[in-house]
Amino acid sequence: MPAYTKLDHQRFLLEEVHLLRDLFTFDRFKHLNWDESWMMVEAAKQLADRDMYPHYREMDTSNVHYDGHGHVKTHPQLKTIIRNGAEQGWISGSAKLEHGGMQLPIMLFNTAHHTFHSANNGAVGYMGLTAGSAALINSFGSKEQHDLFVPKMYAGQWQGTMALTEPQAGSSLSDITTTAYPIGDGYYNIKGQKIFISGGQHEACENFIHLTLARIEGAPAGTKGISLFIIPKYWPVADRSLQPNDVFCAGDFQKLGQRAYATTHLVFGDNHACKGWLVGEPNKGLSYMFQMMNEARISVGMGAAAIAQAAYLASLEYAQERTQGRVPSEKDPLKAPTPIINHADVQRMLLTQKAIVEGGLALTMECNRQFDLEHAASGDEKQDAWLLLEILTPIVKAWCSEQANRSASLAIQVYGGYGYTMDFPAQQYYRDLKIFTLYEGTTGIQSLDLLGRKVSMEKGKALQVLSAHIMKTIQQASDDDVLNTYATQLYDEVQRIGKVLQHLQQFVPGDVDRYLSDATVFMDMMGTTVVAWQWLKQAVAARASIQQGNFAQQTKNFYEGIIHTMKFFFRYELPHAEACSRTLMNPEYLTNLKDNKLF
Repeated sequence: MPAYTKLDHQRFLLEEVHLLRDLFTFDRFKHLNWDESWMMVEAAKQLADRDMYPHYREMDTSNVHYDGHGHVKTHPQLKTIIRNGAEQGWISGSAKLEHGGMQLPIMLFNTAHHTFHSANNGAVGYMGLTAGSAALINSFGSKEQHDLFVPKMYAGQWQGTMALTEPQAGSSLSDITTTAYPIGDGYYNIKGQKIFISGGQHEACENFIHLTLARIEGAPAGTKGISLFIIPKYWPVADRSLQPNDVFCAGDFQKLGQRAYATTHLVFGDNHACKGWLVGEPNKGLSYMFQMMNEARISVGMGAAAIAQAAYLASLEYAQERTQGRVPSEKDPLKAPTPIINHADVQRMLLTQKAIVEGGLALTMECNRQFDLEHAASGDEKQDAWLLLEILTPIVKAWCSEQANRSASLAIQVYGGYGYTMDFPAQQYYRDLKIFTLYEGTTGIQSLDLLGRKVSMEKGKALQVLSAHIMKTIQQASDDDVLNTYATQLYDEVQRIGKVLQHLQQFVPGDVDRYLSDATVFMDMMGTTVVAWQWLKQAVAARASIQQGNFAQQTKNFYEGIIHTMKFFFRYELPHAEACSRTLMNPEYLTNLKDNKLF
């Protein structure tokens, strides 16, 4: 079976870089240990090998489709994937013990999901959505709501979704018009439409629990008037039967990629008989939904890196096997063609992919670690974890998704013309990846969040915490003769961020449009710098193992490969951060055109 993920890199990150073992000292995770945790990761890989990866390409060609009568047809294997994944705990695993979960660290839970995304990203989304929806009910719903819906969701029998987007509003949630009319006892009649509902309504599950944003009749305008409702497709009734709830699937969007993943248009209350159940308090729905949205943004970044990794490993295998041409120094035309991996430009493309996907995975695991610390630690450690997670979340979503697209494009380039054909998987990875720049808020929205909110939150405390973590790694690397040059480079980039922000501050509060006009360029600069930090952090761990002669888990070549890729990132990628700073500090303002004729 061709490689689609790398357990050795996952283990390195968990064991030597982000120190999963340290989490087991907290009460929340004291029921776990390293050996048991790693067995779970290996079991997840076996599940992916058996149920997911063999069907990846077939589920693309035999894609989900609407039958014209309210139903979405899916590949027969999907039901097996969901049920077996649920049985192993990959829907419920991160939930608390009292909620029916295994109370796993998100860092461990999402390592398995990274493997699933690499194996068959169109299939694993169904499980992730259900896990997030159930977690939302656990956090903000009543015990009655939990007992009625969550066990079936964790069993993989009922699918959870998040229903936010509407045809007329897009990403502007303040403009949603789906309306809830009170009918007593916390129940409401719901009227409206939602689009782009991932996992919407399909034949692999018997019921669908739509976590839906709507506005109670008479609620305040804007985001302050949004509430959250549980709207099942079928209501469970006393005799354990399921009663239809006037939720109609009006269609499935046919997409460029992720063609195994249903994306539906839902209509609520066309016959004035759609009943929703209020979650928590009225008008607090958006704040509740942000729990799921923020977790989903990290998962989107992780999924993008995972798919790009599968594309990278496929192109690496091809480059090792495909022979063509000779290196420039070989003048004898009678010599056999060389494997293309020996060509310098192919090595550049492969190293770029490796730098992106393994740097992206390290960043997602950093976010997962901070999520676990926020929930398990106390005092200053808990607060710092929350702040660091807040500022890293838009970065991991935007940088990983954008760069994963670039990485998969390079995978096609390694294949040459064959990469553009349906005979090889690179084109499918490339198609599947584009949506990740759009999921859970586009790159532009994440960039506005980063520059407009996160760098200034708590009077700049989140940025200070991030800087302190980076400086800690810089200090560790500065004490190493091999790494100190790279520590200096990263230090210079951190200082440059400060200069850029000082420059941009002149536009606040008087000209906020100018301040935010190049937020995406700022995101590029921050993302590149943060991933450089993650590469230096990996190199510090690799150097420690080499110096100690600690090759019990990884080979010397593995560690030297980490250090070499770090050097590559700093030489070929990190200079982009400085280029972004020059754009950000340029006095010309070129995106404020009042005359559209100039386009």
